[in-house]
Amino acid sequence: MRKRLASIRWQFIRHSVIVTLILSILLLFLLTYDEARGLLLLFDRKLAGIPLFFWLLAVILLTGVVGGYIQADPIRRKLDQLIHGSLRFERGTFTHRVEVEGSDEIAELARRLNGMAQNFEEQVASLQRLSKERAEMQETIKNAAVTEERQRLARDLHDAVSQQLFAISMMTAAIKETMSQSSDPAVEQIKMVEKMANTAQAEMRALLLHLRPAHLEGKSLKDGIHQLFIEMEEKYGMVVSVTIQEDLKIPKGIEDQIFRMVQEAISNVLRHAKATQLELQLKQTAKELKVKLIDNGIGFDAKNVQQNSYGLHTMKERMTEIGGTLQIVSVPNKGTQIEANIPIAWKGEKHDSSSAS
Repeated sequence: MRKRLASIRWQFIRHSVIVTLILSILLLFLLTYDEARGLLLLFDRKLAGIPLFFWLLAVILLTGVVGGYIQADPIRRKLDQLIHGSLRFERGTFTHRVEVEGSDEIAELARRLNGMAQNFEEQVASLQRLSKERAEMQETIKNAAVTEERQRLARDLHDAVSQQLFAISMMTAAIKETMSQSSDPAVEQIKMVEKMANTAQAEMRALLLHLRPAHLEGKSLKDGIHQLFIEMEEKYGMVVSVTIQEDLKIPKGIEDQIFRMVQEAISNVLRHAKATQLELQLKQTAKELKVKLIDNGIGFDAKNVQQNSYGLHTMKERMTEIGGTLQIVSVPNKGTQIEANIPIAWKGEKHDSSSAS
C-alpha cells in the first residue's frame, strides 16, 4: 500500500519537474530571442563562479519537486484513507466510515464507499434478525419426539456400541502386550485392530456429540458451552480451558448458531485432531463478538483440507448466516486455531438471551 502511494507521489513530482522544465526553457528562449548567442548567454554569465545555467537548472528542479509534492500530498492522504477504509470493510467492520474531505471525485468516491458500507451493515443486521426469528420459529415448532429419539439413540450407542469398542481396544492392547516378544505376523494384525478400534472410538465420540440436542434448550450460551467442556474433560480426559466474558448480551438466534459452531469444532477435534488440550475464548467488544478455539492436536494443511472438509464448510456457513466470518489457522504437529468474528448489529433490540448469567 505504501509503495503504491509513494509511486503516485513520485509521478506527480516527475510530471511537475517536466512541466516546469519545459515552461522555463520556453520562457528563457523568449527572453534571449534578440541576443546573438541566445541561450548560450546563460553559460557566459556566472553567479558565485558557477554558470547561471546550472543555477537556473537547480531552481527548476527544486520548484518541480516542491510543486509536485504539494500537489500529491493531499491526494495521497485521501487515497490512504480510502485504502484503510476498504481494508476495514474487507475484514467485516462495516461500522467504520471513511472521512470525506472536499467535493472532488475522491470525496465522491469516499461518500459512495460509506454508502456501500452502510448498506452492508443494514444487510448484516437483517441477517441477524432473520436468524433470530428463524430460531424462535424452530423453537416453537420443534418436535419433542425427534429430540427424545436422538437422546435415546445416544444413550443406546453409549451404553452398547461405545462400551464394546472400549472393550475391544482394551483386549487388543492386552493381546499385543502378551505377544510383544513374538515375531508372529499376527502381532502386526493385532496392532492394526487396535488402531481401528481407537479410530472407531473417536468417530463414536463425535457421533454422540452430534446426537446431542441441536439447540441450547433454555440454557444460556455460557452454560451450554461449560456443559460441553465438562463432558470433554470427564469422558475423554482432555484438559480444557473456558474463558467467557461475563456481561454478554446475545440474541437467541446468534447464540444457537455459535453453540452449533462450537459443537462442530469439538466434533472435529475428537475425530481428527488427537488433541490433549482445548481452549475456548468468548468475548465481546464494542463492534464485534469474538469466538476462538485452540487445540494442541496434530494440525493439518489448511489449503488442502478446508476445500474438502464438510465440518469446516458447515462452520463457515453458520457464521455466514449471521453475517460473521471464520478464520482457520493450522500448523501440522502444533495445533489448530479457529476464530469467528460476528459484527454487532443488534444493539437496542430486545432479546431473551441470558448469557450473562
